[in-house]
Amino acid sequence: MALLNKEARRHARTQKNRPLAGSLLALAVGLGAGLGAMGAHADDALPKLATKTPLKVGFAQTESNNPWRLAETRSFKEVAAKCGWQLVMTDANGSNSKQVSDIQSMIAQHVDLLVFPPREEKPLAPVVLQAKKAGIPVILVDRNVDQSVAVAGRDYITFIGSDFIDQGHRAADWLVKATGGKAKIIELEGTTGASAANDRKKGFDEIIAKNPGMTIIASQSGDFARDKGRQVMETLLQAHPDVTAVYAHNDEMALGAIAAIKAAGKQPGKDIQIVTIDGTKGGLDAIAAGELGASVQSSPFFGPLACDVAQRYAKGEKIPTWVKVSDRFYDKSNVQQSMQYGY
Repeated sequence: MALLNKEARRHARTQKNRPLAGSLLALAVGLGAGLGAMGAHADDALPKLATKTPLKVGFAQTESNNPWRLAETRSFKEVAAKCGWQLVMTDANGSNSKQVSDIQSMIAQHVDLLVFPPREEKPLAPVVLQAKKAGIPVILVDRNVDQSVAVAGRDYITFIGSDFIDQGHRAADWLVKATGGKAKIIELEGTTGASAANDRKKGFDEIIAKNPGMTIIASQSGDFARDKGRQVMETLLQAHPDVTAVYAHNDEMALGAIAAIKAAGKQPGKDIQIVTIDGTKGGLDAIAAGELGASVQSSPFFGPLACDVAQRYAKGEKIPTWVKVSDRFYDKSNVQQSMQYGY
């Protein structure tokens, strides 16, 4: 009986303490959830940018094999001294893995700010998150990254660049008018996976799909390069001798296509209408010569814009997630007075 009474008293004490234990457990879980939420909120906060001079800025270029990229790099070099930047510059030579490695090296060097054009959307998105984790703010220029991985305004400050879809729209609108709404088109795409190539194709194809007399008979990547554009155009001309128009995602590929068309014994601008995007000096010269129909400008001069954004961000100003660049349009009606804008 004594043993039973002792056991009953112990059981009663255990039952009495259970509500307290449950409350303590609930409190612990609640605090953990609260701290977790605070941590998640802190992780979402963008890194700060110091207002100091000089500011160590990493600029990781994709490649330097065309006038557009050279003009972009020059834009950053020219603005560096005015902006109080100490530039750390690299060139990925057309390699995604090299650009990722270049940026990781800059992170290891503890640069104050990273500015770069991602060569492709998906491979470059994770390194943006790596920079954020290291406390380094990022500005993307010219091309964007995969927004399902890294988000502007949350994981990096902003994207400074053109509306590539609108560029495609404008190129298509011109071609529809120039051909009277009837054309068999070869499309020379940019680098596969690059936001510029994806969106320029999307914009152009949207307009063409609304015009039943316009047909894209072939579409292939020329990797934004003149010689690759020439080679692809040579092959596609043999497969599609009935082509009457070409849409190239940049001037360099358009100039390569012009060479291929001439080599095939046809006249660019007469037998085959050509429209493109960039507004390089070579492109404007080709318009003046009557070989290229039109070019939608895509400005490479991001240096001053990036400097302005960085300075405003350092002061605590709210930066839009997309700093949109407005682009000119060149054709035979205005090319002579627009030569000064070529690069």
